[in-house]
Amino acid sequence: MSKVYVIAQFKAKPGKEQQLFEVLKALEPDSRAEEGCLQYILTRQIDHPSATRSDYTILFNEVWADAASWSAHGERQAIRDFFAQQVVDANGLVADAQVTAYTDEGFC
Repeated sequence: MSKVYVIAQFKAKPGKEQQLFEVLKALEPDSRAEEGCLQYILTRQIDHPSATRSDYTILFNEVWADAASWSAHGERQAIRDFFAQQVVDANGLVADAQVTAYTDEGFC
């Protein structure tokens, strides 16, 4: 089985970036303890001459042992609640979110 590399990017609503960062930061400890979690790091965008800027200024950089582990993570109540309350709900802190998954397997 191949590892799954996930980038979960969040665009905060105006004036809500710090609050969103704190809400997401609270998800780290339990997520890191999940079976199959190899890396789960919350990061913020920085200015750097070698980088372009994005409206998605907060992101999780995740590595999972396999697709089943990542799927189980998405089914956890805390993760489901976050997306329901902060992404889907019009009163949430997130203006938009993008979650992408990758593998290191080559093409045959």
